[in-house]
Amino acid sequence: MTDDEILAQIRALLERFNPDGKALEPETELINELNIDSVAAMDVIMEIEDQFDIDIPVNEVSELQRVIDLVNIVKKQRKDG
Repeated sequence: MTDDEILAQIRALLERFNPDGKALEPETELINELNIDSVAAMDVIMEIEDQFDIDIPVNEVSELQRVIDLVNIVKKQRKDG
């Protein structure tokens, strides 16, 4: 799966957390630009884990600040898995 394919799937998952319809670019900040709070962040993480059949370590969740960080963690976990 290419980075662009992963990005497209993550963008699709994030749409329901994007009521203002902001452009979901790799550098889009999850908290500051999409206003994703801690509860919504856990929902996003669980959906990504289900979508890509991966496990994201809890200690790495706090490092997920931007859309590209989600892409990178998916790539890393798919490679490690």
